[in-house]
Amino acid sequence: MRILLIAGGWSSEREVSLSGAEKIRQALVNLGHEIRFLDPAHQFGDILARAAEADFAFVNLHGAPGEDGLIQAMLDAVRVPYQGSGPAGSFLALNKAAAKQVFSARGIPTPAWEFLPTPPPRNFRPRFPAPYFVKPNLGGSSVLASLARDPDDLFPAMDKIFQSGDAVLVEPALFGTELTCAVLGETPLPPILIRPKTQSGFFDYASKYSPEGADEICPAPVSEEILHALEQTALAAHRALGLYGYSRSDFIMTDSGLTLLETNTLPGMTPTSLLPRSAAAAGMTFEDLLARLIELGLGRCLRPARAGLLPQAAGCRALHPGAGQPAAGRGRRGAAAAAAPAAGLGRSRRAVVGPPAVPGRGRASRRGRTRLPAAPRCAVPL
Repeated sequence: MRILLIAGGWSSEREVSLSGAEKIRQALVNLGHEIRFLDPAHQFGDILARAAEADFAFVNLHGAPGEDGLIQAMLDAVRVPYQGSGPAGSFLALNKAAAKQVFSARGIPTPAWEFLPTPPPRNFRPRFPAPYFVKPNLGGSSVLASLARDPDDLFPAMDKIFQSGDAVLVEPALFGTELTCAVLGETPLPPILIRPKTQSGFFDYASKYSPEGADEICPAPVSEEILHALEQTALAAHRALGLYGYSRSDFIMTDSGLTLLETNTLPGMTPTSLLPRSAAAAGMTFEDLLARLIELGLGRCLRPARAGLLPQAAGCRALHPGAGQPAAGRGRRGAAAAAAPAAGLGRSRRAVVGPPAVPGRGRASRRGRTRLPAAPRCAVPL
């Protein structure tokens, strides 16, 4: 397939994105795909045109744009499939204050929090005691996150986040064992136990991206009870946010039990990243992982067809390349092609062509002009 690899962007996590993109590019080439690269920081105005020339998009962006759902919404507009969650789930997960409301509503344990969209009065104190963990509401990779051990440290920690243009999330600092658990499809992958080696007191940027920044043990050496709780909570968070394809949830285990910190929709893909390591523990090579993500992305298009429904409007052009073109120019290969298994598409350069528009499911003009097919509605969560 012709795959548009989208990476870089202009967030504080740009370098992390580019580092992972090179590994992804080589793996996709190994799988036999034709790769074209796009960096939104320099080619934002070309996204729709370049996507329209591709069969699939692989998004490896962190922060905004990317994890906020913007790029996914643009790809939906030209019906190009991609891996991972759609716009709504992406933005809900990226906005930590919003995600924590969802977790709380679903009974998923998450730390108490104070959301501060603007700088508070200088006499502000959170409703819970120090120490505090202070982080950007929309940021990731622990960029600008810090530990405020007493109230005097709180405002310096918040000020640098406000100066970056982000809102602030303050939580009580929890000390214990850091764990992470990914979900691939609807299956939890082996959890990882993390022991940071830096002196920051938490799994910070240096710990995450330095080769010797942390001990990461996979599978996590924890009891079967904790293992089960990790897997089930990661899956519950994935579903609660309406995510699709894959995600990775971060936890901390204290004397009070397991607590969910946040969920990531585009986990890191660098050589030191956690998701590839977890997949390897499940017996998957990096190429296997990417092939599965592509299969899931294309499967989002196939599911409605298999259920006897119209293909969803978003992300189906690889399977229905005539979408958005005049009806006369559309190819017709029959419904059998739409029901072909997605498993064989990971290495294919050719996309399956789906069924033509269902007769009678369109709208005619008042003057009797040619009946145009109505835009199909999305039948699966984005």
